[in-house]
Amino acid sequence: MVAADQTTHVTLDRPSVLPPNWASAGFGVYVHWPFCRAKCPYCDFNSHVQREVDQTAFARALVAEAGHMRALTGPRAVDTVFFGGGTPSLMEAGTVGHVLSAIDRLWGIAAGAEISLEANPTSVEAGRFRGYAAAGVNRVSMGVQALNDADLKALGRQHSVAEAEAAFDVARSVFDRVSFDLIYARMGQSVADWEAELSHAIAMSVDHVSLYQLTIEQGTRFAELYARGRLHVPGDVPAAEMYAVTQQICEAAGMPGYEISNHARPGAESRHNLIYWRYGDYAGIGPGAHGRITRDAGRRAISTRRDPSDWLAQVASAGHGIEASETLLGPDQATEYLMMGLRLTEGIDLARFARMGGQINQGRRDDLERMGLIARSADRLTATRDGRIVLNSLIGELLS
Repeated sequence: MVAADQTTHVTLDRPSVLPPNWASAGFGVYVHWPFCRAKCPYCDFNSHVQREVDQTAFARALVAEAGHMRALTGPRAVDTVFFGGGTPSLMEAGTVGHVLSAIDRLWGIAAGAEISLEANPTSVEAGRFRGYAAAGVNRVSMGVQALNDADLKALGRQHSVAEAEAAFDVARSVFDRVSFDLIYARMGQSVADWEAELSHAIAMSVDHVSLYQLTIEQGTRFAELYARGRLHVPGDVPAAEMYAVTQQICEAAGMPGYEISNHARPGAESRHNLIYWRYGDYAGIGPGAHGRITRDAGRRAISTRRDPSDWLAQVASAGHGIEASETLLGPDQATEYLMMGLRLTEGIDLARFARMGGQINQGRRDDLERMGLIARSADRLTATRDGRIVLNSLIGELLS
């Protein structure tokens, strides 16, 4: 069970005594920039089209909320920072630097910390890369999404393939670590189309790619078109074939999948996202940000107001934009850990799962193991490649 309360003020006054459940996974800070130039028709993220943004006001509010989150976490060393969105590459470099300086002052950014920023590959935003590097960013994740101009237009993207390739070249000249996203199982896409496109992507000398199957999310323009029969995507069989091709091509290129949708050369994995998947702690800052914070009073799931204006107003009046804070009881933590950890090829630590109070249906576990969907050792449980394709169903079976 989850004990929930709607709140406009959260404090944890006692000194922090950190249980071992989160510590080995590290601590990160997520900063949400909710603004975009246009809303992509497939996107259900908390993003808002707003041409004029008072960056000074938002920078001030982000710093104020970071201060409140520092009071909740107690002393920590920040292993990773991730600027997500929205379109963080619409932030001025000075805004990014101001927020990073505050994070360092409040918590202390560990030596060698990974500091990532999501970027759209338009020529205007690519010109900001050197400014971001000077501010402290050392990794960029680019939302390329397709290497086909017609599909980029259908996906509502504001760039061309040529612009994406040019921006990627600029990013590689500035940052040691650059990743980009692609979407597959797109409208009218064949397995052969995807194989050729992914091979092109891998040839661009990347060390990390995030490869997502197109999903139709409720409340999006694509969901409306799909319901009216005006949007057609590949069925389950060709989509599964594309997933299989993805694994083969990436493994052959030395970039095996370490998570369902993420592939990297050894050592180039997204350390920030690994904090999520390994069920570490992270503070979420900005409109619609989420966090998981562990103190001696327990582990809390914290979320902030989604609407940027509402969030900004609450930060001005209360020092933070927190909308809800939930205490996660042990079994709920175990469920979250299972759901996140089985996304990784490394799986979960069974002893840690048990300490949280997690319980698995052993009969169904044995069945799933015989079916080749999970694998078990003395201390770990993993989903196999076939199991990760049907992970939601698999988790439901394990917890039934």
